[in-house]
Amino acid sequence: MANPTLLILAGDGIGPEVMGQVTRIIDWFGDKRGLAFDVEHDLVGGAAYDKHGTPLHDDTMAKALEADAVLLGAVGGPKYDDLDFSVKPERGLLRLRKEMDLFSNLRPAQCFDALADFSSLKKELIAGLDIMIVRELTSGVYFGEPRGIFEEGNERVGINTQRYTESEIDRVARSAFELARRRGNKVCSMEKANVMESGILWREVVQKVHDDDYPDVELSHMYADNGAMQLVRAPKQFDVILTDNLFGDILSDCAAMLTGSLGMLPSASLGAPNAEGRPKALYEPVHGSAPDITGQGLANPIACILSFAMALRYSFDQGEEATRLEAAVEKVLADGARTADLMGEEGGTPISTTEMGDVILKALDASL
Repeated sequence: MANPTLLILAGDGIGPEVMGQVTRIIDWFGDKRGLAFDVEHDLVGGAAYDKHGTPLHDDTMAKALEADAVLLGAVGGPKYDDLDFSVKPERGLLRLRKEMDLFSNLRPAQCFDALADFSSLKKELIAGLDIMIVRELTSGVYFGEPRGIFEEGNERVGINTQRYTESEIDRVARSAFELARRRGNKVCSMEKANVMESGILWREVVQKVHDDDYPDVELSHMYADNGAMQLVRAPKQFDVILTDNLFGDILSDCAAMLTGSLGMLPSASLGAPNAEGRPKALYEPVHGSAPDITGQGLANPIACILSFAMALRYSFDQGEEATRLEAAVEKVLADGARTADLMGEEGGTPISTTEMGDVILKALDASL
């Protein structure tokens, strides 16, 4: 049988540096576990603009649609701040999400025991945290029409439209319920049904999907503003949080910082399953391109590495190997390995991006 295919889009800033460590781990799985991938590399974001004059070339988009999974590093940087909005690096990422129809964004917020002191919350509130936010990614206020800045009388008005169809809510709700069945079997759906008609529809559709097909999953509803408060009050009450594009953007960043470092957090964006049951999928670290540390060997590759672990689990049905990789990361952290972003008040000497890759590979070797 043919090897599964991976398209790697390292992108800008620290993207190539952290992705370099991921490719070493991909090679390890091929050499040591017989899990080989056919890997192709291409450009996205500012790197693609520099070569092609567009943040995502049509040929690259075609490759992404054909690949079994896409791994992305980061896009953007101050070099591109003055570009027209239509060709900014971020438009490449948005095009990937839209044309691959990646409607379900999975953002885990997991606190490794060794890093519990890094959170701004009390250790007892955060230790052992393991929640997943499922954010609808291709509709809502970021895509609804009409949108724009218009003249109205003697002033301008900015308009964005919050718009959801029943089918868009239905499919992301199913994604959340299916995920919950593999975790703690609880879903909390968050919206603003008290003041928004789109929130009323959201709540009704989520409840119907639950009652018809997922009655075994515990479902609760919560207003999104209360959800934000609860995330910083008692985050471990949640298992899977389901929410729309706008609220998901805000709540997932809030949950991310509960763990203390954006450099630790992966994400997955999934589409509908194909005939083989495999969804179109894009995996990327939550952190940005970090232009201030680019090229200095300071970047933390763990979020990108854990994004590959998510690919193993959700795209390739390799849950045991994903757990192996996650356990290797947990071990090196427990042993005290720290990149610069993970240095606490106790001080010490940080290790480089490559050295973090080295110790994770050694931990993987020790797992055999």
